[in-house]
Amino acid sequence: MSLPATEKKVDRFAFSVRNKGKLKEFVWVWMERIDPKKPRVPNQGVIAVRVASLDERGQMIAEDPKKFFTEPHYAGFPAVLVRLDEVSVKDLERLIPEAWRCQASIDLVKAQEPADTRRRERRSRRSTSRPATGRAGRRDR
Repeated sequence: MSLPATEKKVDRFAFSVRNKGKLKEFVWVWMERIDPKKPRVPNQGVIAVRVASLDERGQMIAEDPKKFFTEPHYAGFPAVLVRLDEVSVKDLERLIPEAWRCQASIDLVKAQEPADTRRRERRSRRSTSRPATGRAGRRDR
């Protein structure tokens, strides 16, 4: 899996993409609060993954609560917690690039799209921006 402009954190498991000069994390190890009076600790069995919206997160949790969950710390924040022993590699191959797209710049995302997708988008934009024409190809008056 190749995600351009991705940077790995040195001190912990986390990946970011640079957007407008800032590093935006899209996947990281879940820092679990075990003791309320002590700092959070990494839980290597769970990752946090950015999602497009809170609605998407809610839908993921509703569809498969064994794989996906959240906690009060993430209230109002578009990320879902993922239990690694419950997901497949195929699940991660879908989740992680989607998380990257949530944080990457529009230009970077467009550069990653397959060429056939870009061609279809250009065609659809052209067809919707053309003026209406009559039978002979002249503009309707």
